[in-house]
Amino acid sequence: MHCPSRLCRQAPLFLSLFLSIAVPALAQDAALRGRVVDPDGHPVAGAAIVVQGPTASPQSTLSDATGTFEVTALAPGRYTVHASAPGLGAPVQEVVIESGTPVDVALALRLAAVDEHLVVTAAQVDQPLSRVPDSTTVIAGAELRARQQFTASQALRSVPGLVVQQNGGPGAVASLFTRGGESDYTLVLVDGIRANGFGGGMDLSQLPLADVDRIEVVRGPQSALYGADAIGGVVHVITRSGGVPSAQGLLEGGSRAMRRAAASTAGEHRGVRWQAGGDYFEEGGFTGRAANGELVTNDDAWTAQGAVTLGWRAARSGADLQGTLRYLETSRGSPGPYGADPAGRFFGVDRTARTRTDRLSGGLRWIQPWFGASSRVRQRTEVDAADYDLVFESAFPSEGESRRTHVRTQTDVAAAPALGLTGGIEWLGEEGGSTYITAGTAGEVPVKRSVLGLFAEARWQASARLSVTAGVRGERIHRDAFPGDPSAFTPRPDFPAETLTSVNPKLAASWMVAGDPATSRAWTRVHGAVGTGIRPPDAFEMAFTDNSGLKPERSRSADIGVAQVLAGGALLLDATAFLNTYDDLIISVGRTFAGASRWSTDNISNARARGAELSAAWRPGVGLSLQVAYSVLSTEILAVDGSSSAPPPYAVGDRLLRRPSHQASIDASWTRDRLAAFAQVLVRGETLDAEPAWGPTGGLYTNPGYGTASLGASVRLAGGVTVLARVLNLFDRAYEEVLGYPAPRRTAYVGVRLAAGR
Repeated sequence: MHCPSRLCRQAPLFLSLFLSIAVPALAQDAALRGRVVDPDGHPVAGAAIVVQGPTASPQSTLSDATGTFEVTALAPGRYTVHASAPGLGAPVQEVVIESGTPVDVALALRLAAVDEHLVVTAAQVDQPLSRVPDSTTVIAGAELRARQQFTASQALRSVPGLVVQQNGGPGAVASLFTRGGESDYTLVLVDGIRANGFGGGMDLSQLPLADVDRIEVVRGPQSALYGADAIGGVVHVITRSGGVPSAQGLLEGGSRAMRRAAASTAGEHRGVRWQAGGDYFEEGGFTGRAANGELVTNDDAWTAQGAVTLGWRAARSGADLQGTLRYLETSRGSPGPYGADPAGRFFGVDRTARTRTDRLSGGLRWIQPWFGASSRVRQRTEVDAADYDLVFESAFPSEGESRRTHVRTQTDVAAAPALGLTGGIEWLGEEGGSTYITAGTAGEVPVKRSVLGLFAEARWQASARLSVTAGVRGERIHRDAFPGDPSAFTPRPDFPAETLTSVNPKLAASWMVAGDPATSRAWTRVHGAVGTGIRPPDAFEMAFTDNSGLKPERSRSADIGVAQVLAGGALLLDATAFLNTYDDLIISVGRTFAGASRWSTDNISNARARGAELSAAWRPGVGLSLQVAYSVLSTEILAVDGSSSAPPPYAVGDRLLRRPSHQASIDASWTRDRLAAFAQVLVRGETLDAEPAWGPTGGLYTNPGYGTASLGASVRLAGGVTVLARVLNLFDRAYEEVLGYPAPRRTAYVGVRLAAGR
């Protein structure tokens, strides 16, 4: 039989590649066993062990009371083993599993300033935190429980580069500003499902934390990974699932008639893992006097949520299937700004306005190695949907909604020990609407948009010291035709259907200047990233403009930093500088802004943000931890396109609203035997803010800075019972994060936690 010469020459190469991928699937499975000890050689119970293969999803387990563990049904191949416990970590070990032969490892933990986690948010595949080139912070669930924090707005305040601004007490709107960007520039994920509304808006009060394993925060543009809405960064909340079967419950009460109850369970049995839980919180809110002496009411809030996750893993094939369903309902009174009144325009307390929200989301994730658990090629497919509804009850009631459907599939290839490749396709369909978005006699009309993205990423371990990640995403963003409304207060023309394309690259690198986290107790690492981002207009920005060609906002960002580990791994110092430029910002302007625009909302503003993030983490001994963070930020409004001026009431050189120039935090925790305690100090500098009643058109004012302190403690009794207490704003400081909305004064809470199976 005739064989073309080129095909004959390449046939052995294709056969070798196929056998290298397929043959391991026919080999006999084996087990990995080991023992975990602390720096004094004592066994560590409850240490987390994660075993990661080339492409299959990681397997995890916990050590028992004797410090031993076992991970079974591992296909032959090369694996990395990660082990950690609170305040302790072990160097990453590489093991080779051979057919049918169990492997034994010894894991000696040592003091670690930062726990080594497998980070899933900063790249298309899992990466050890010490190797991630992006500016990344991981908040472990154990930290949240030690600090007795149960909302995202509490947990994120200590992350360098992030600013949280809340319009009052618990349940009030909480906005997140990352590295000086807008409040809709950060993508928020919960177990991989987008929590943002249409156009990127996110209220952190709608993100309570229940049974969380960890929160991953990646700063810098991530549109090359996630597309629109990730222009400034990503916050990913990952809930606990699998492990030793366990259950826990909590009851709390405190100031302002606060009551909270929570219950959850998680575990794994014969390849089936689960997590289920519910949480209810309510508070009476502020009931004192407003700035003019009027009695404040209608400041109460409550939140109820429930979630369930089911997963299954086939040990031999490595297939992993997981489904998640989550529901959240909130209600909060809206008394309006009853605090600072710099212009003397206080309207009085609104005693009827109330906001109610309902959020329902669910998703499926399937990970399938192509040729067995040790295959070097895998497929990852995700499907999810979300429906967010908002009802505002007042003298002028309104309703709004956001709906989203998302499908994504990607192929990950471990092409060589030093090279990983990913390619995939993603589709996002979303629509947003409101009773304020109408089209004459046709009534309400939704804004509909779809995004089709193609993405690729390469991860190159150029040497033992240098690693580089490069990614790019091309997107086709299509908006359906949107009818106008000539009778509206701000008339809007017809919007024809529009399709635009966007390409966003990203490049990140990490260079180990000295030492190695896997083998050294002191090391120095330089890291940096550059990239671009995009955010299309949201529904309201489109509804209140007569510019039918409204363009997306765009960013260009770069950062560079250095991390230094000292004191045998117990001290970590990190410093990062960043620069962001924003083009085509969408803002509201008057029609009389000469020479720049005749529209009420348009792409005419530009801005710049630059600064530095400094952090230190120190663990001087087992059970003691100290973390310090400091951020300096300089923001500047630039001239509009085609003009030397900025849109009133702004002037060129003004700071962006609600971005402090300085912000710092100190977090300390201590555990010993059955006792635990924490202390936190938060300091924020002054900000430029808007007049509370009228917004920027009412004038710009300085909002003074503030500092607060909080502390708490817990004691674990017999039978899995823990009694806990905390005091927030210990020194009863009066301050406002957002001008006109007083923050809670001194607040005390006490509670009891019940746990079984941990």
